Amino acid sequence: MAGIKDVAAAAGLSVATVSRVLNGHPSVSEDARKRVTAAVEGLGYRPNALARSLRTDQTRTLGLVISDVLNPYFTELARSVEEEARALGYSVVIGNANERPELQDHHVRTLLDRRIDGLLVSPADGSSPLMRQTAEGPTPMVFVDRWMPGLDVPVVRADGTGAIRDLVAHLHGLGHRRLAIIAGPAATTTGHERVEAFRKALHAYGIPLPAELVGQGDFQADSGRRVTEGFLALPEPPDVVFAADNLMALGALDAIRARGLAVPDDIGLAAFDDIPWFVHTGPPITAIAQPTAELGRAAVHALTDLIEGRPPQSVTLPSRLVVRRSCGEPATTAPDPRDPRSQL
Repeated sequence: MAGIKDVAAAAGLSVATVSRVLNGHPSVSEDARKRVTAAVEGLGYRPNALARSLRTDQTRTLGLVISDVLNPYFTELARSVEEEARALGYSVVIGNANERPELQDHHVRTLLDRRIDGLLVSPADGSSPLMRQTAEGPTPMVFVDRWMPGLDVPVVRADGTGAIRDLVAHLHGLGHRRLAIIAGPAATTTGHERVEAFRKALHAYGIPLPAELVGQGDFQADSGRRVTEGFLALPEPPDVVFAADNLMALGALDAIRARGLAVPDDIGLAAFDDIPWFVHTGPPITAIAQPTAELGRAAVHALTDLIEGRPPQSVTLPSRLVVRRSCGEPATTAPDPRDPRSQL
């Protein structure tokens, strides 16, 4: 790959003159500018982005630390972030925390060392000292999906409270009264928020949520499998299991089938975070859908507003219930016309 010395040799000029031409310095002659342009084109030279960033103090690069790249929700979120950033002239470097706070912090340190212009993070927990230091530092930061309370950082998120209320009303209308939840980590805002919303929605119908029907998961499939096995071993198993994310729902489905049981004939299953796979399970899974693509776009705009000196906006978008047939719904349940996947 050609370097700036090769360009200087081909143009018959000094490296300093070539550097001034490449950086648009007004003192260079038109002849020098033409010679450098011809040499750059002939050699296919591309200026080093990091070296240029040292001069301009901007890399046009954003960092994104997501909680779990294997989770289809975060995969879709990352794609939306990358597409919107590219449309605005930014590149994105992604780090996968794999739901591990120490790996999250590793990626944050690495991205900050790379002189990114701004950082998007979905925190793996709510107690990282590094995240708190970063929030108080010079690098613009926005939380997406999850957040850390008490920090002056814009948050772009979906509110699942109303959709969870709709789910409980739906299950109540189907005659279910013994409802269980596989909760996400209490150290995450989404883990805490979803179980509390579920508890309050049940309370509105006079339905208790005893400790035996709250299983602690970690937003990954193995925990959904383990917790559901515990539910199924109870003297009185639940009518429906509500998994607070999609991977835990898939783990729950595995556990149910391993027992030789059928959904929804023996036990119902519902999930938070709708994914394309849910229309292909037998039966299709009733789920709460987040506006994932919109969240990614809104997060990029909030971050670039910060970077470019505009007032940033926190954004909260509504989630919605997508009714399918995994909780004992009639086979004639109409598909949601807003969701083409539900018509498959």
